[in-house]
Amino acid sequence: MVRQVHSDEVKSAVLRKLGERGVTLEDVAAIVYEMQSPYNPRLQMQTCMESVHAVLRKRELQHALLVGIELDVLAEKGMLSEPLQSIVQADEGLFGCDETLALGSVLGYGSIGVTTFGHLDKHKIGIIQKLDNKTSGMVHTFLDDLVASIAAAASSRLAHRQRDVDEAEADRMEESAS
Repeated sequence: MVRQVHSDEVKSAVLRKLGERGVTLEDVAAIVYEMQSPYNPRLQMQTCMESVHAVLRKRELQHALLVGIELDVLAEKGMLSEPLQSIVQADEGLFGCDETLALGSVLGYGSIGVTTFGHLDKHKIGIIQKLDNKTSGMVHTFLDDLVASIAAAASSRLAHRQRDVDEAEADRMEESAS
């Protein structure tokens, strides 16, 4: 009989695996804050953390993280078949499957999520830079892009929500002026 896995169990596994790979949600929230604070001067880190937690409830992102982290770990152990082992271990620039997996998980957050992901993939902000550094002996071919996707999704979520808040505030001001 096939077991249906509850999303809470999957999220717990994701959080555990992120921690095992040296990524904290605070690290991701710091990127979100850096990306969104220029557009929202009242933004607080707690709001960024809430947004990170919210996007980590999405199954598509959870599944992408589990798959990507598993492939990184298998590559570290030399357990992938060739030539995939060498490609993932070297994080070859033309591989692209790591970005494709990460990008797929951010598509539900609109064009701002996609462009933010591209920016983070290019500029390697915060923990993404640390993960992309090949000197640790760990393989993070997928994880650096997946962390960028979490941060991009959480940033996009905040941007859309802030727009809703701004519009509601403008509507209230217009109503009170009438």
